[in-house]
Amino acid sequence: MANKKPILILQMQRMGDLILSYPLMLWLARSYPGHPIFVAAEEAFYTPLMKLSPAVTYFPWSGLHVLKRHSFELVLNLSIQEKAAILAGEVAAEHKLGPVQSADGSHFVHGDWQLYRTSLVKNNLYNRYHWAELNALDVIPHASIKATRFSMPRTLADGHKVGLFLGASDPAKRPSATFWAALVDELHGRNLRPVLFGGPAEKELGQKVVSLAKGPALNLCGTLGLDEFSVVGQTLGLFITPDTGPMHLAAWSGLKCLNLSMGNVNPWETGPYSPGHYVLRADMDCAKGCWQCTRDRLYCRDAFKPGRVAALAVCILAGNGSAKLAKLDLPELTLFETGKSDLGLYQIQRLDPAPPDAERLLSRFWQQYFGHEFGLWEASPLSTAWSNLTESSEKEAEALLSHIPEMGRQFKHGLKNGTLLDESFWADSPVAMKPLTGYAHMYLENNDYSRPAWARVLMLLEKLVAACR
Repeated sequence: MANKKPILILQMQRMGDLILSYPLMLWLARSYPGHPIFVAAEEAFYTPLMKLSPAVTYFPWSGLHVLKRHSFELVLNLSIQEKAAILAGEVAAEHKLGPVQSADGSHFVHGDWQLYRTSLVKNNLYNRYHWAELNALDVIPHASIKATRFSMPRTLADGHKVGLFLGASDPAKRPSATFWAALVDELHGRNLRPVLFGGPAEKELGQKVVSLAKGPALNLCGTLGLDEFSVVGQTLGLFITPDTGPMHLAAWSGLKCLNLSMGNVNPWETGPYSPGHYVLRADMDCAKGCWQCTRDRLYCRDAFKPGRVAALAVCILAGNGSAKLAKLDLPELTLFETGKSDLGLYQIQRLDPAPPDAERLLSRFWQQYFGHEFGLWEASPLSTAWSNLTESSEKEAEALLSHIPEMGRQFKHGLKNGTLLDESFWADSPVAMKPLTGYAHMYLENNDYSRPAWARVLMLLEKLVAACR
């Protein structure tokens, strides 16, 4: 057992990405017993989280020379940084997944799901796979993910202390200081005690919130390390937070989260991964699967009112179940609860009784399509998803069907001549079809537009036609 080759994970992204790799580490330990797991990551992130991390061996970038001495069973590169792809190309391994750059400078993404994730750049409107699962699906059996159960977040007997994490990596993803100050006062008015959290970057923001609020708030911005935050978090009844690294740390440590999901984030991809947390999102078309805001300002933030958020916090702390929360008056907002779908994968379940719209039905269809294509399940769920789409969203189903002949024409030309008839084809594809055209484009690029690659994308189209019968 001790002589088995190690497994190497390259995770050079931010803290939240590292924490979303924790489930993968647990799955790998179960699927590859006896294989040591090495993780190359940013030392500033992994060091204070060692007590919460699964049992792996971490390496900083200064220790890469040690990694190069090993021969690995598997290298899984989860980073978008070029230096990670170069390292993945340099180390010896039986198998490699994710971006890999060879000595000659050629760059390829290995693994169906890793390539699928790459295809989501500016194209994630209909994606329904969480980052934690996309990290793993190329190497961990779907059955193992489906069977995994996480503990529900804890409920405190005296849960009157509410944490507010003020910051985010992008200001567009967080509320303003004025909002936070008003929320402090709204919480006070409901006999709750707000506590402000943030890293060194939020020190000034924390001070501003305190100065704007009418009532007191304990300001811990810039005073706690990540390990200290995880301990203090044990005393909180609820953690109200944008989509940010500390949100994932809070969820992983069992602290109940209310995620204010605003700006260019997609909670299906990066919401709190374990079940029993809540996601609040603006109920508007441009807030669904947002990659980058293209409007003149962030309209999605307008619906978030401090009074509504405070009232919701009271209901969550009171232990009200999904049925009661669904009856709350939250104009222009949608409340979701995190959990697992019937497919055994992450979902955010919309709590209000609104029937599925075109976006939800198309998302379900494409989730089923790629899951079937990459071997997660048989075709029957896909047929059901198509039937539901055609029955309730005839316009979108027709838009998808009407583009199939053009796709066939373009791909057949590519098979014969190695190029499309019209390079604008990718950009001009209907939105309903972009999950497939986006993946096909990425697949062709990743395979140097070879003849077998054109044959594969034609086969993907044929499978779509079969699913739509």
